Amino acid sequence: MPFWIEGRIRSVYGRGHVESLSVVIPVFNSEESLPRLLVELSAVLSELVPAHEIILVNDGSSDRSEDVIRALVAQYPNVRGVELMRNYGQHNALVAGICAARHPVVVTMDDDLQHPPSEIHLLLEKLAMGFDVVYGVPAQEQHGLARDMASQVTKFVLKGAMGADTARRISAFRAFRREATAAFESHRGSYVNVDVLLTWGTTRFSSVLVRHDERRFGKSNYTLRKLVVHALNMVTGFSVLPLQIASFVGFAALGFGLLVLAYVVLRYVVQGASVPGFPFLASVVSIFAGAQLFAIGVIGEYLARIHFRLMDKPLYTVRSDSGSPDA
Repeated sequence: MPFWIEGRIRSVYGRGHVESLSVVIPVFNSEESLPRLLVELSAVLSELVPAHEIILVNDGSSDRSEDVIRALVAQYPNVRGVELMRNYGQHNALVAGICAARHPVVVTMDDDLQHPPSEIHLLLEKLAMGFDVVYGVPAQEQHGLARDMASQVTKFVLKGAMGADTARRISAFRAFRREATAAFESHRGSYVNVDVLLTWGTTRFSSVLVRHDERRFGKSNYTLRKLVVHALNMVTGFSVLPLQIASFVGFAALGFGLLVLAYVVLRYVVQGASVPGFPFLASVVSIFAGAQLFAIGVIGEYLARIHFRLMDKPLYTVRSDSGSPDA
C-alpha cells in the first residue's frame, strides 16, 4: 500500500470514531475482480478499524463467483459469503447483506473495483461529523456517455421519489449507521431501493467526492434499458407522481374539451353552422381516449404493485451463509 494512503488511513484510525465496520458487496458475475478487490479491501480495513467483516452477497451469478466466494471465505477469517437462491437484483442483494451485517456502521460498494477501498476513510470522516448516511460521489465517472446520461436521469427521478436534493448525489458507494436501517429491515415487497428506504429512517444525508476508477474486468450489468426500467419501477414503487401526472393530463384533456365545446357553440351562434369534418371529431375523440387509457394504465400499475404486495413475495431467499460468526 502506498505510504501516503497508509498515513491518511492511520490518521483516521487514530481518531477512533469507528470501532467496527461491515462492508456489504453485492456480487454478480465477478469471478475475475473479487480476488483483487479482497486483497485491497482487507489491507485497508485492517488499518482502518479494529473489527470488521466483509459480506459478499452472491446474487445468482452464472459464472464461478460462488466458488470464488467460498475460496475467499476460507482464505480470509473476516469474510462472509451469503448465497441467494436466484438473481433478485442489486438492491435486494444489498438488503440481504445489510440485514446480515453485525457492526454499527455499514459500507456498501460495487464488486468491479471502480470504488477504491482506500477512499472508505473519506466516507467515515464525513459520517463522524454527525451524519447518518454519506455517499461517495465520483469526481469523474468512468462510464460511457449513454450510461452517464441514463444515470443522471435516474437520479433526477429518484429526487422525486426520495423528496430530497440528496438524490442528485447518490452512489452505490455509501456509508451509513445501522440505526438508519431499522425503518426498513421488515420491509417486504417485490421491489426495493436502498436509497429511498434510507430516507424512511433519517434525513441526515451528506456526500463527499471520491476517486472513481476505470472498470478493470468485464462490463457493466446495467444497460440503458435496465436503467430506464429501474427508474420507472422506482418512481411507481415509492411515489404517487405518476398518479398526479395522470390527474393533470385528465384535467388538461377536460379543459381542452371545454374549449372545443365553446368553439362549436360559438360558431353555431355566430355563423349558424356546426363545425364540419370527420377528422376534427376523430382528433378530439383520440385525445380523450388517449388521456383515459393513460390514466387507466397508471392506475393499473399501482394495482399490480398492490397485488404483488398482497402476495407477500420476499425480497430475497438465502441459500447459505458461510463464514466465521466470530469474525
